[in-house]
Amino acid sequence: MSLAFLGESMFNNEIFLNLFLMLLCYAYTLLIIFVSSKLDNFFSVSRKVPRKFLHIMIGNLLFVIPFFTYNSFPLNFPFFVAAPFILVTFLASLHYPFRKFGKKLKGLADLTEEGHQQGLVFYAFSYTFLALFFATKPHVIAAGILPMAYGDALASLGGEKYGRRRYKIFAEKSLEGSMVMFIASFSSFAISLAFFSTLYPFLFFDKIFSSLAVALVGTLTESVSPKGFDNLTVPALCTLVFLLLGGGA
Repeated sequence: MSLAFLGESMFNNEIFLNLFLMLLCYAYTLLIIFVSSKLDNFFSVSRKVPRKFLHIMIGNLLFVIPFFTYNSFPLNFPFFVAAPFILVTFLASLHYPFRKFGKKLKGLADLTEEGHQQGLVFYAFSYTFLALFFATKPHVIAAGILPMAYGDALASLGGEKYGRRRYKIFAEKSLEGSMVMFIASFSSFAISLAFFSTLYPFLFFDKIFSSLAVALVGTLTESVSPKGFDNLTVPALCTLVFLLLGGGA
Protein backbone atom coordinates (compact mmCIF):
# COMPACT_ATOMS: atom_id res chain seq x y z
CA MET A 1 0.00 0.00 0.00
CA SER A 2 1.53 3.31 -1.07
CA LEU A 3 1.90 6.27 1.26
CA ALA A 4 -0.20 8.39 -1.12
CA PHE A 5 -3.08 5.89 -0.98
CA LEU A 6 -2.79 5.63 2.79
CA GLY A 7 -2.83 9.41 3.14
CA GLU A 8 -5.85 9.73 0.86
CA SER A 9 -7.68 7.01 2.80
CA MET A 10 -7.03 8.75 6.12
CA PHE A 11 -8.19 12.06 4.63
CA ASN A 12 -11.42 10.48 3.39
CA ASN A 13 -12.06 8.86 6.77
CA GLU A 14 -11.54 12.18 8.55
CA ILE A 15 -13.88 13.96 6.15
CA PHE A 16 -16.50 11.29 6.73
CA LEU A 17 -16.19 11.60 10.50
CA ASN A 18 -16.49 15.39 10.34
CA LEU A 19 -19.52 15.14 8.06
CA PHE A 20 -21.10 12.62 10.41
CA LEU A 21 -20.50 14.87 13.40
CA MET A 22 -21.94 17.84 11.50
CA LEU A 23 -25.08 15.87 10.67
CA LEU A 24 -25.42 14.91 14.33
CA CYS A 25 -25.27 18.61 15.24
CA TYR A 26 -28.03 19.35 12.70
CA ALA A 27 -30.15 16.53 14.10
CA TYR A 28 -29.57 17.75 17.66
CA THR A 29 -30.55 21.31 16.71
CA LEU A 30 -33.74 20.20 14.96
CA LEU A 31 -34.62 18.00 17.93
CA ILE A 32 -34.13 20.90 20.34
CA ILE A 33 -36.32 23.15 18.17
CA PHE A 34 -39.04 20.48 18.17
CA VAL A 35 -38.83 19.88 21.93
CA SER A 36 -38.81 23.61 22.64
CA SER A 37 -41.96 24.15 20.59
CA LYS A 38 -43.77 21.46 22.60
CA LEU A 39 -42.64 22.34 26.13
CA ASP A 40 -45.62 24.50 27.01
CA ASN A 41 -47.99 21.78 25.77
CA PHE A 42 -46.72 19.32 28.36
CA PHE A 43 -45.66 21.57 31.23
CA SER A 44 -47.28 24.56 32.89
CA VAL A 45 -44.61 27.07 31.93
CA SER A 46 -44.67 30.58 30.49
CA ARG A 47 -44.19 31.03 26.75
CA LYS A 48 -40.78 32.49 27.49
CA VAL A 49 -39.41 29.20 28.85
CA PRO A 50 -39.30 27.29 25.51
CA ARG A 51 -37.42 30.14 23.83
CA LYS A 52 -34.86 30.36 26.60
CA PHE A 53 -34.52 26.57 26.71
CA LEU A 54 -33.70 26.73 22.99
CA HIS A 55 -31.05 29.42 23.61
CA ILE A 56 -29.36 27.37 26.31
CA MET A 57 -29.37 24.05 24.50
CA ILE A 58 -28.10 25.50 21.22
CA GLY A 59 -25.30 27.19 23.17
CA ASN A 60 -24.11 23.77 24.28
CA LEU A 61 -23.11 22.91 20.70
CA LEU A 62 -19.80 24.68 21.23
CA PHE A 63 -18.68 21.78 23.43
CA VAL A 64 -18.65 19.61 20.30
CA ILE A 65 -16.25 21.89 18.40
CA PRO A 66 -12.99 20.33 19.74
CA PHE A 67 -13.98 17.02 18.18
CA PHE A 68 -14.01 18.41 14.65
CA THR A 69 -10.63 17.82 13.04
CA TYR A 70 -11.32 20.29 10.21
CA ASN A 71 -12.02 23.70 11.74
CA SER A 72 -10.29 26.23 9.52
CA PHE A 73 -10.66 27.55 5.97
CA PRO A 74 -11.68 26.01 3.61
CA LEU A 75 -13.10 23.11 5.66
CA ASN A 76 -14.44 24.85 8.75
CA PHE A 77 -17.09 22.39 9.88
CA PRO A 78 -18.18 24.34 13.01
CA PHE A 79 -18.93 27.23 10.64
CA PHE A 80 -20.88 24.88 8.37
CA VAL A 81 -22.93 23.78 11.38
CA ALA A 82 -23.90 27.32 12.38
CA ALA A 83 -24.25 29.19 9.07
CA PRO A 84 -27.42 27.55 7.66
CA PHE A 85 -29.42 28.58 10.73
CA ILE A 86 -29.04 32.27 9.88
CA LEU A 87 -31.16 31.60 6.81
CA VAL A 88 -33.49 29.16 8.57
CA THR A 89 -34.27 31.53 11.46
CA PHE A 90 -34.78 34.42 9.06
CA LEU A 91 -37.18 32.42 6.88
CA ALA A 92 -39.15 31.49 10.01
CA SER A 93 -39.35 35.08 11.25
CA LEU A 94 -42.09 37.64 10.73
CA HIS A 95 -39.80 39.72 8.52
CA TYR A 96 -39.75 37.07 5.80
CA PRO A 97 -42.47 38.00 3.29
CA PHE A 98 -43.49 34.45 2.35
CA ARG A 99 -45.14 33.07 5.47
CA LYS A 100 -45.86 29.68 3.90
CA PHE A 101 -42.24 28.74 4.54
CA GLY A 102 -42.59 29.77 8.16
CA LYS A 103 -45.55 27.41 8.48
CA LYS A 104 -43.33 24.55 7.35
CA LEU A 105 -41.01 25.46 10.25
CA LYS A 106 -43.90 25.98 12.63
CA GLY A 107 -42.01 25.05 15.79
CA LEU A 108 -39.26 27.57 15.14
CA ALA A 109 -41.67 30.17 13.77
CA ASP A 110 -43.77 29.98 16.94
CA LEU A 111 -40.70 30.52 19.10
CA THR A 112 -39.59 33.43 16.93
CA GLU A 113 -42.96 35.16 17.06
CA GLU A 114 -43.17 34.77 20.82
CA GLY A 115 -39.85 36.53 21.28
CA HIS A 116 -38.05 39.42 19.67
CA GLN A 117 -38.65 38.77 16.01
CA GLN A 118 -35.01 38.92 14.91
CA GLY A 119 -33.47 37.68 18.16
CA LEU A 120 -32.83 34.14 16.95
CA VAL A 121 -31.47 35.45 13.66
CA PHE A 122 -28.97 37.63 15.54
CA TYR A 123 -28.10 34.69 17.79
CA ALA A 124 -27.38 32.47 14.76
CA PHE A 125 -25.33 35.26 13.15
CA SER A 126 -23.19 35.73 16.29
CA TYR A 127 -22.60 31.99 16.55
CA THR A 128 -21.64 31.77 12.87
CA PHE A 129 -19.31 34.78 12.99
CA LEU A 130 -17.43 33.44 16.02
CA ALA A 131 -17.22 29.94 14.49
CA LEU A 132 -15.76 31.41 11.31
CA PHE A 133 -12.84 33.07 13.08
CA PHE A 134 -12.32 31.09 16.30
CA ALA A 135 -13.22 27.46 15.57
CA THR A 136 -9.66 26.46 16.51
CA LYS A 137 -10.16 28.14 19.91
CA PRO A 138 -13.65 27.21 21.12
CA HIS A 139 -12.99 28.78 24.53
CA VAL A 140 -13.06 32.14 22.71
CA ILE A 141 -16.43 31.24 21.18
CA ALA A 142 -17.60 30.28 24.68
CA ALA A 143 -16.75 33.78 25.92
CA GLY A 144 -19.25 35.22 23.47
CA ILE A 145 -21.95 32.56 23.41
CA LEU A 146 -22.35 31.33 26.99
CA PRO A 147 -23.18 34.73 28.54
CA MET A 148 -25.89 34.92 25.88
CA ALA A 149 -27.05 31.30 26.09
CA TYR A 150 -27.04 30.82 29.86
CA GLY A 151 -26.65 34.33 31.26
CA ASP A 152 -29.34 36.13 29.29
CA ALA A 153 -31.74 33.18 29.26
CA LEU A 154 -31.64 32.62 33.02
CA ALA A 155 -31.63 36.38 33.70
CA SER A 156 -34.83 36.75 31.71
CA LEU A 157 -36.55 33.90 33.54
CA GLY A 158 -35.22 34.96 36.96
CA GLY A 159 -36.12 38.59 36.38
CA GLU A 160 -39.64 37.65 35.28
CA LYS A 161 -40.25 35.60 38.43
CA TYR A 162 -38.27 37.42 41.11
CA GLY A 163 -37.57 40.87 39.68
CA ARG A 164 -38.77 43.59 42.05
CA ARG A 165 -36.30 46.45 41.60
CA ARG A 166 -36.91 47.66 38.05
CA TYR A 167 -34.90 50.03 35.91
CA LYS A 168 -35.11 51.06 32.27
CA ILE A 169 -32.52 52.33 29.81
CA PHE A 170 -33.60 51.01 26.40
CA ALA A 171 -35.64 48.09 27.75
CA GLU A 172 -37.03 47.38 31.18
CA LYS A 173 -34.79 45.18 33.32
CA SER A 174 -34.53 44.25 36.99
CA LEU A 175 -31.59 44.28 39.37
CA GLU A 176 -32.40 40.69 40.34
CA GLY A 177 -32.32 39.63 36.69
CA SER A 178 -28.99 41.39 36.16
CA MET A 179 -27.57 39.60 39.18
CA VAL A 180 -28.68 36.27 37.75
CA MET A 181 -27.10 37.29 34.44
CA PHE A 182 -23.72 37.86 36.09
CA ILE A 183 -23.77 34.64 38.14
CA ALA A 184 -24.99 32.45 35.24
CA SER A 185 -22.53 34.01 32.79
CA PHE A 186 -19.56 33.54 35.08
CA SER A 187 -20.54 30.02 36.16
CA SER A 188 -21.24 28.68 32.67
CA PHE A 189 -18.13 30.26 31.17
CA ALA A 190 -15.89 29.10 34.02
CA ILE A 191 -17.19 25.54 33.66
CA SER A 192 -16.51 25.65 29.93
CA LEU A 193 -12.95 26.84 30.55
CA ALA A 194 -12.39 23.98 32.97
CA PHE A 195 -13.52 21.61 30.20
CA PHE A 196 -11.51 23.22 27.40
CA SER A 197 -8.37 23.43 29.57
CA THR A 198 -8.23 19.63 29.45
CA LEU A 199 -8.07 19.76 25.64
CA TYR A 200 -6.09 22.94 24.89
CA PRO A 201 -2.77 24.27 26.23
CA PHE A 202 -3.93 26.80 28.81
CA LEU A 203 -4.46 26.73 32.56
CA PHE A 204 -7.96 27.15 33.93
CA PHE A 205 -6.88 29.32 36.87
CA ASP A 206 -5.13 31.75 34.53
CA LYS A 207 -8.53 32.61 33.04
CA ILE A 208 -10.49 33.30 36.25
CA PHE A 209 -10.04 37.09 36.13
CA SER A 210 -10.99 37.24 32.45
CA SER A 211 -14.05 35.09 33.24
CA LEU A 212 -15.20 37.64 35.82
CA ALA A 213 -14.57 40.46 33.36
CA VAL A 214 -16.57 38.69 30.64
CA ALA A 215 -19.48 38.14 33.03
CA LEU A 216 -19.43 41.78 34.16
CA VAL A 217 -19.25 43.18 30.62
CA GLY A 218 -21.98 40.80 29.48
CA THR A 219 -24.25 41.90 32.32
CA LEU A 220 -23.69 45.61 31.68
CA THR A 221 -24.13 45.18 27.93
CA GLU A 222 -27.36 43.22 28.32
CA SER A 223 -28.74 45.86 30.67
CA VAL A 224 -28.40 48.65 28.09
CA SER A 225 -29.11 46.73 24.85
CA PRO A 226 -32.44 47.21 23.07
CA LYS A 227 -34.65 44.13 22.89
CA GLY A 228 -33.22 41.44 20.64
CA PHE A 229 -29.99 43.30 19.91
CA ASP A 230 -28.31 41.80 22.98
CA ASN A 231 -27.90 38.69 20.82
CA LEU A 232 -25.36 40.74 18.87
CA THR A 233 -23.91 43.10 21.45
CA VAL A 234 -23.29 40.63 24.27
CA PRO A 235 -21.34 38.05 22.18
CA ALA A 236 -19.35 40.79 20.42
CA LEU A 237 -18.28 42.72 23.51
CA CYS A 238 -17.71 39.66 25.71
CA THR A 239 -15.47 38.11 23.06
CA LEU A 240 -13.58 41.39 22.61
CA VAL A 241 -12.94 41.77 26.34
CA PHE A 242 -11.78 38.16 26.63
CA LEU A 243 -9.34 38.63 23.76
CA LEU A 244 -8.04 41.95 25.14
CA LEU A 245 -7.33 40.24 28.46
CA GLY A 246 -5.32 37.54 26.73
CA GLY A 247 -8.03 34.88 26.80
CA GLY A 248 -7.31 33.79 23.26
CA ALA A 249 -3.65 33.04 23.97
